[in-house]
Amino acid sequence: MDLMYSSTRNDKIKMTASAAILKGLADDGGLFVPETIPSLDISMEELAEMDYQETAYAVMSRFFTDFTEEELKNCIRRAYDSKFDTEEIVPMTSADNAHYLELFHGPTIAFKDMALSILPHLLITSAKKNNVKNDIVILTATSGDTGKAALAGFAGVEGTKIIVFYPKNGVSPIQEKQMVTQKGDNTFVVGINGNFDQAQTGVKKMFNDSALSAELDAAGFQFSSANSINIGRLIPQVAYYVYAYAKLFKKGVVAKDEKINVVVPTGNFGNILAAFYAKNMGLPIAKLICASNENKVLVDFFHTGAYDKNRDFILTSSPSMDILISSNLERLIYRIAGNDAEKNKKLMEALASEGRYEITEEMRAQLSGFYGNYASEEETAAAIKKIYEDCGYIIDTHTAVAASVFHKYQTETKDQTKTIIASTASPFKFTRSVMTAINPEYDSMDDFELADELSKIGHVKIPRAIEEIRNAPVLHDVVCEVEEMPEVVKEFLKVK
Repeated sequence: MDLMYSSTRNDKIKMTASAAILKGLADDGGLFVPETIPSLDISMEELAEMDYQETAYAVMSRFFTDFTEEELKNCIRRAYDSKFDTEEIVPMTSADNAHYLELFHGPTIAFKDMALSILPHLLITSAKKNNVKNDIVILTATSGDTGKAALAGFAGVEGTKIIVFYPKNGVSPIQEKQMVTQKGDNTFVVGINGNFDQAQTGVKKMFNDSALSAELDAAGFQFSSANSINIGRLIPQVAYYVYAYAKLFKKGVVAKDEKINVVVPTGNFGNILAAFYAKNMGLPIAKLICASNENKVLVDFFHTGAYDKNRDFILTSSPSMDILISSNLERLIYRIAGNDAEKNKKLMEALASEGRYEITEEMRAQLSGFYGNYASEEETAAAIKKIYEDCGYIIDTHTAVAASVFHKYQTETKDQTKTIIASTASPFKFTRSVMTAINPEYDSMDDFELADELSKIGHVKIPRAIEEIRNAPVLHDVVCEVEEMPEVVKEFLKVK
């Protein structure tokens, strides 16, 4: 029997994994979730001997049951290859009393590569399986990393086009340069005069615009999503938590069935939700530690049970987490509501109309496995400096948020459980913030001089992703207002 997927806002909708991947977002605005989370019925001894590709197949084959073994293995083989700068795909570094899971060794040096390297292949395979004749138009909003990772994944992929919207003044200079220099006739990058939440809301509106969908269909196109709202983005992320635990077990760092804690810096909640899914598959995880920057809407939610986006939007040095609407949290809300789509729908309607909702005490009781805290800008910089000075290890701003929260958790709880920290981006992606945290005098250098200096003091090679954009020409220079987004899409697709 195939594992079926339903919408978080209408559990009467049932579809296969490939159909859910293809659709991205349900017609009712809900997110697709598996009807049950499958168990990881493989021994830890077996998992310990697997390489990354084999682990990815072990995890994904249990979720994507309508893919044949050959189809799924082909997607995995094409995703996790020489694009990554290490055969391990996700190596781990032990530093500062934790194990840093380095998720940034892919083509765009951020954790988004882990899922966005495979999503194009899952989508194209899904299109064939569902007899789709239209070209797939990937429409996505980015707070910095998803955009470039999606562009790199889809560039040149036949039968697809990709349009990325980003907040014009809300990403790092390196992130912007990575996007606007992207090659490929099927790629289009647009800056918006607004923040990430406005970009994401604009994209969701286009997904739910039936008149626009009909117009595109007539022209031979249909939308799909590369944001973490796509279940084909979320499930591949589950694999690296399983892989990390298995490697710690193999090295003798953890005993069989010994529980670990996992710290994840997150804004949109997808990366920590993947760890939650891994835990529910049977991975021995004790606490899931949710680390936020000063946009601490998630932390406040875990502390109070109220999700309230009615607050100032703060631009920080960890821009991929500058988010006030954490889309993937809806999947967790649906689950703690007892998979009650109606109850979840009402909460999401309250978020849309009033900007807030509050969960019941019964629902809150199910969140005991989570801990939430945040790091200020000063604490983030201090974490970078301290870990460099103590260990010689250089981390980026998002990972530093996680490191800071990890120490707050340990101080507060005295819990000494072995811990994995999801290191979500290379420090080379945020050179100015990272280097000035180590020494303010570095601020006089330009971004590429900073990259050279970071390489020198950290004894790490400059990633290919940075070298490629050093002198690359700008190929995308369109900027628009939020309300102009649909017209910009139609213009690119030549839909009149």
